[in-house]
Amino acid sequence: MTEPKLFLRARWQDLVLITYDVDPELIAQHIPRGLEPDTIDGRAFISLVAFDFLDTKIKGVKVPFHVNFPEINLRVYVKNADKRGVVFVREFVPKAIIPLVANTLYNENYKAITMSSEVRKNGSIFLNHKIKILGKFYEINVEAENKPYMPEENSTEHFFKEHEWGFGTSRDGNPLIYKVEHPWWNVYPVVKFQHNFDFDAIYGKKWAVLNGKQPYNVTFAQGSVVKVFEGQLMEQTESHI
Repeated sequence: MTEPKLFLRARWQDLVLITYDVDPELIAQHIPRGLEPDTIDGRAFISLVAFDFLDTKIKGVKVPFHVNFPEINLRVYVKNADKRGVVFVREFVPKAIIPLVANTLYNENYKAITMSSEVRKNGSIFLNHKIKILGKFYEINVEAENKPYMPEENSTEHFFKEHEWGFGTSRDGNPLIYKVEHPWWNVYPVVKFQHNFDFDAIYGKKWAVLNGKQPYNVTFAQGSVVKVFEGQLMEQTESHI
């Protein structure tokens, strides 16, 4: 099997992960064949993740007007016998070419919408992400101490922020796998956070159960340079291990 080629290199900066525990059945339809929910005490997890894509290069090339931009995604956590990773339910970006490329090559569920992000750093960090869906504005606001530290490997923060693999499903229904490389991320102590996302309106009726629900965990990761490699069929990958 040939080694997958580098597809994307960028800096993922100031990542806020707002994570909810859910019944595994809620995420079952989003899990590719051969995987299962990555659970704690029988509970599955879904995260609303907001961050900035910076210095983006696709196959070594900076695409004009698509180098620096925010992203917000909704993702679930999965595993198989030897790998832990994530599957994306929906990803929002403000640039049209990103959905075109990602949806075509990875069969992802990207959508281009009106959105913005702002981060202010001094003694504290203040982060704001804003999106517009169906004429309504939704925001994520986070305040944290500007004192980054590395959490323990067995910590909840590590469980949600560190994943080497992304999974998906090809257009003909076969499971895909792709590698994501980055060093372990420092995190900032979260002082407070708030969001007014209507999960029903934004993501569909099945996600209405998240409205008003207390998060299981909120992690604010510093981020780093990230490499994303080309996807492969999972069965072919596993057959060569």
